[in-house]
Parts: sequence; structure tokens; C-alpha cells
Amino acid sequence: MSLDALKSAIPDYAKDLRLNLGSVIGNSELPTQQLWGTVLATAIASRSAVVLRELAPEARANLSPEAYTAAKSAAAVMAMNNVFYRTRHLLSDHEYGNLRAGLRMNVLGNPGVDKVDFELWSFAVSAINGCGLCLDSHEQVLRKAGVDRETVQEAFKIASVIEAVGVTLEAESILCD
Repeated sequence: MSLDALKSAIPDYAKDLRLNLGSVIGNSELPTQQLWGTVLATAIASRSAVVLRELAPEARANLSPEAYTAAKSAAAVMAMNNVFYRTRHLLSDHEYGNLRAGLRMNVLGNPGVDKVDFELWSFAVSAINGCGLCLDSHEQVLRKAGVDRETVQEAFKIASVIEAVGVTLEAESILCD
């Protein structure tokens, strides 16, 4: 299946998602690597098998092997970091913020692709995972690197649509069985 087949799997009650999926991917002004890395990282973060199964081959076709691996790395490390930092931030005892994290995250320092691209993918995954601390941190790094608000918003638009498509299709697989 492809992006078109994924769009056709979206039920009519969610046709806005079908249109939005085509728009955020097909009409994106992001460079190819940023776009497809964001798509892959957020497809992984969506935890939707159908979304990942359908979008991963197109991501692989549009990304270098290094970028494909880096996008998967962004999803993996942010799955850990988003839980850790969101929890630390939400706890009323702020002393946890003074403790050493003690978690390996070397990929952040050397992701194998342009740092801005990796930050954008990490930001988009953080949007799905709902970690405000990580969102703020990655957004600040992106803005300091000269990335405009429109590009940052494009990443979380992609994340929001892919997450919604995943939720919808996973629900349909249960409700229609």
C-alpha cells in the first residue's frame, strides 16, 4: 500500500483527515529529507501498525539510509525522553529536576544527519507524546538555528494528522471486525 492507499482506507466520516494527510505530505514546503523524516518518525510515534506499514516504504524511498536510520533514532530516543522529562516536569517535587538523568542519549549529539533535521523530527515526536518540556527545548534549538515558525508548525501539523489517522484506522480495525 502507499500514501494513496492509506488515504483510501480512511473512512468517510473522517474525510477531513484524508484531505489533510494528502495536504501535509503532498503539499508540504519542507525539503524532502525533513518531510519524510518527520513522516517516518511520527508514524513510529503514532504506534499505529497500519500507518507505519504504509508510510515506511515511501519514507525509505525518499530518504538516504542515514536519514532513514536517524528518523527511527529520533522516534526511539524521544519515546524514552518524552516519558522521562514529562514525568519529571509533572511531579510536584521539583527536586527530581536536580538529579542526574543517567540515561544514554548519545544519538542527540551525533544523529548522522543535519542537526536541524533531527531536532525537527524530535520535536514532532514530542508533539505526539505530549511532552511540553521537550517541545519547548527542541523548538528553542530550532529557532536559534534560524528555523522559522512556519517550518516548526509544519512539523506539528504532520504529527497531528498522522496521529489522528493512526487513531482512526486503529479504531476502525476494532469496530469493523
